Amino acid sequence: MHMQPTVEVEDREDGVRVLTLVNPARKNALDERLVGLLDAALSPPSHIRAFLIRGAGGTFCSGFDLTILGPPAADGSLPDDLLMAMLSRLEHHEVPSVALVQGAAFGGGFDLACACDFRVGTPETVFCMPAARLGLMYSAEGMARAARLVGLARARALFLTALKLDGETALTWGMLDECPPAAAAEARALELCQTLAAHAPLAVAGMKQVFGLIGQPVLSEEERIRVRALRVAVLGSEDAREGRAAFLEKRAPRFQGR
Repeated sequence: MHMQPTVEVEDREDGVRVLTLVNPARKNALDERLVGLLDAALSPPSHIRAFLIRGAGGTFCSGFDLTILGPPAADGSLPDDLLMAMLSRLEHHEVPSVALVQGAAFGGGFDLACACDFRVGTPETVFCMPAARLGLMYSAEGMARAARLVGLARARALFLTALKLDGETALTWGMLDECPPAAAAEARALELCQTLAAHAPLAVAGMKQVFGLIGQPVLSEEERIRVRALRVAVLGSEDAREGRAAFLEKRAPRFQGR
């Protein structure tokens, strides 16, 4: 029997809400249903003081489901607008968050980890942003999240070369905060959540807001409109269609620059 993708929610007595992505058929890829469930889970009861986000089955998240990632809609909306809105909400949420990044964190899964306040991985963790290889242009907000963690030069390498970053390298780059052995990672991530949950929520929320203000990208409204237009053009291009087709057909893409 095919299992419908879901987000399992567990509210623990220690004030930690554990959110587990469950989409085994697509290695926990995000679709509109999962994005909606994650967004709904970001409205916890008042006693919740920390989020732990993880994936089931040894994979964090393989990205946004490319089978539904098509060109812009007639109204100008982009297929990942809901995802970007949810990630922004998570990033700026008053409740702190920890990503337990086991296995692959690709594309939207990469960005989901970046949107959390802390990331605990393992030596087997693999980060990858394959947008250029797929003929896609990622959002400015997601690029900024990565750049704030690893710096512009390393973010440029991640986005433009689709470099695969293993856990130990991710730790040295600043993508991971901790990289314990696989057997200890879940316990360490929960311990970090418990530490966050035990602290004063108003103080934590206030300092989170300040860090958000300090680190926010400075883009004018004109620049945001320009970035949006670039994304619309790239996502609607022949290369974007070719990139998706090549991925689904498991072959090398043949890009034409149009």
